[in-house]
This record gives sequence, C-alpha cells and structure tokens, in this order.
Amino acid sequence: MNPTIEKRIGNNIKLLREKANITQETLSAKLQLAGCDITRSAIAKIEVGQRHLYPDEIILIKEALKCSFEDIFDVES
Repeated sequence: MNPTIEKRIGNNIKLLREKANITQETLSAKLQLAGCDITRSAIAKIEVGQRHLYPDEIILIKEALKCSFEDIFDVES
C-alpha cells in the first residue's frame, strides 16, 4: 500500500466526518450498529493513515457519512 494515498483517504474521511458534524465516537457507533466491529481508536488511526481500510468498512463509512466513493477516494485535489 502507498502510505501517501492511505493518509489522503484517511484525511478525506476525517473531513467528511467533520463536515457531517459527527465525532469519531459517533461514527464508530454507527458502524457498530451496522455490524462492523470498529472502535473510535481504529477510526482515529484510519484518519491519519495508520490503519488499512477493509472493503466492508468503506461501504459502511460511505453510508454513515452520506457521501460518495469519489469523495472518499479523491486523491487528486
């Protein structure tokens, strides 16, 4: 994996989460209710590029933040 891309994707998730006015704790709770066993600490690590994302997590994050995959994976801007 490319650490620069992971950091960018993590930062995108952070910005989308903040734009939605959701805390890391709330996001992790939403994901847990959707069947994804993820902690607030794991969300924090994802946001700084220290933890890989799994496909099911990406789908649930997209749904929880009401955004598009393009929003999450925008590494160009």
